[in-house]
Amino acid sequence: MTALTPPPPAEQWPRLCALQPIYSALVREFVIEVSPCPMAADSATPSTGEMEEAQAWFGQVDSHIQVHQLRQFLQTTPLAGEAVLRDLLIHSLHKTPKTPSDRDKIDFLLVQYFSLCAPSGMEDADVDLDYVAQVLEPVLGAQQEPRLPLWLNSLETLVQSAINCRRLSELLHSGVLEQGRKLKTQSGDRYFDPAAMAAFARFSFLMRRVFFRLMHGDLNAILDGLRELEKRGIHTLDCRRAQFSAEEPTTRLRMICQSWKVMFHAEYSSGQPLRMLVDLRASVDDALHGGSRKGTSQARAAAAAPKPTGGNARE
Repeated sequence: MTALTPPPPAEQWPRLCALQPIYSALVREFVIEVSPCPMAADSATPSTGEMEEAQAWFGQVDSHIQVHQLRQFLQTTPLAGEAVLRDLLIHSLHKTPKTPSDRDKIDFLLVQYFSLCAPSGMEDADVDLDYVAQVLEPVLGAQQEPRLPLWLNSLETLVQSAINCRRLSELLHSGVLEQGRKLKTQSGDRYFDPAAMAAFARFSFLMRRVFFRLMHGDLNAILDGLRELEKRGIHTLDCRRAQFSAEEPTTRLRMICQSWKVMFHAEYSSGQPLRMLVDLRASVDDALHGGSRKGTSQARAAAAAPKPTGGNARE
């Protein structure tokens, strides 16, 4: 039996018991209006009726929870260890039928599980499909020499395009993230092939890595630029293109950048704030280059101006 094969009730019940505190916490966190969980904590061998009631309750909660809520909860709760993520994944993979929302949750959980289990010091080149399939074996089952499905050949091209980006603006304008999402949404039931899920997990994991690398690069460039501008005596910037004011204090911009470092760690596709970060770097770059040109022009004008004469002149 593989991890994708529906387990017998004797195996399902312990998993549901382990997930019950997580689901109850989700119900409280997002104020979901459902009846209390019908599971009896002391029921080691549930009846058919108890099992059906428990499964119905979990299904009801699942139908209310969206992927962004699951992401927010799991990235902020201390309960989200390896065992919990594994149980959540197996529970989600055994659902029938699966909705697009279920697919998105599984996609997120696979990346989260892989990120937790993989060594932090890995190079991008080490994250190949064989290794990803090996790490995901407890949830996807063993795969003999996993191969990238033909219909996902473009994923590798997208990965290389993202890795070659040097700024966050390049990644956003490349369309890589959108093309990856489009492949996933158009995959239909093919997404749930173990090799396809491993391939998408690898893609999303590498995209997350690229994003964080570029995000930190942009934030550090902004902070360095603000320090340089302050050395030049410039303490306000025209940041209207980034949806700030025409005279935004550099001290406030520095505080915003520090808060973004925390926020973007929770979600690497944060939409509008992400665009603001890109535009803010452009505003800082413009100020730096404009300031340099202005300083050069002033120096040239001073050199070309006639020197004063008379008693007040100094040799």
